[in-house]
Amino acid sequence: MRIAADGTWFYLKTPIGRPALVKLFASILKREGEKYFLVTPVEKCGISVEDAPFMAVELHIVREEAGQRLHFRTNVDDWVACGRDHPLQFKPQPTTGGLKPYLHVRRNLWALVTRALFYDLVELGEEREVGDEHLFGVVSGGEFFPMARADSLKDLL
Repeated sequence: MRIAADGTWFYLKTPIGRPALVKLFASILKREGEKYFLVTPVEKCGISVEDAPFMAVELHIVREEAGQRLHFRTNVDDWVACGRDHPLQFKPQPTTGGLKPYLHVRRNLWALVTRALFYDLVELGEEREVGDEHLFGVVSGGEFFPMARADSLKDLL
């Protein structure tokens, strides 16, 4: 089995077309180090993951007294509230010079945030002083998730 970079699940090189079956497999997915497995009480089967096992495909912003909380829906219909227990992470891409955003879903499993949602996150972004650095990032659940140094963005604007 394989999960493609676009979130499509494959069995014997054929896409799995039944969403309920993909959700079932996703519910038993585990990660050990850099390897992924489907684990049942009686079997453990390795699975190849090209990038991240899930995709964050929808964003809902909830305004709270303490600020905003970002809720993401994954491609397997899990809702994840971004915050301390479910952080955002922005990984630099050396070949393109851009960033790839990821959301922690559960048990060291991450979702790649779609490009459209990444643009939404940039729109929600703000600058903050963190330690002795001036950073650009996004806030959710009272946590600040830095994307990049603020001065590195001046050339892009």
